[in-house]
Amino acid sequence: MKTRQLKTLHAVFDLPTRANVAFSEIESLVRALGGSVVEREGSRVIFDMGGDVFHAHRPHPGKDAKKYQIEGFREFLKAKGISP
Repeated sequence: MKTRQLKTLHAVFDLPTRANVAFSEIESLVRALGGSVVEREGSRVIFDMGGDVFHAHRPHPGKDAKKYQIEGFREFLKAKGISP
């Protein structure tokens, strides 16, 4: 895992939840952790890590993930046993 992905991992686990985490950085983090990012219809994205999936919508027109998306992704990572 590169330094950038490690910073993103820490940003996802920061409390209170940050509102300035780029969605593309979360995608990069998933790939660094061995998962895959599956593009679906429209702005839908599926993060697949070992058969477990997290569904999200790519934000538009902005680039930052919404707080509820970051909180959901944090819980997804915790369930997988991943933490900073």
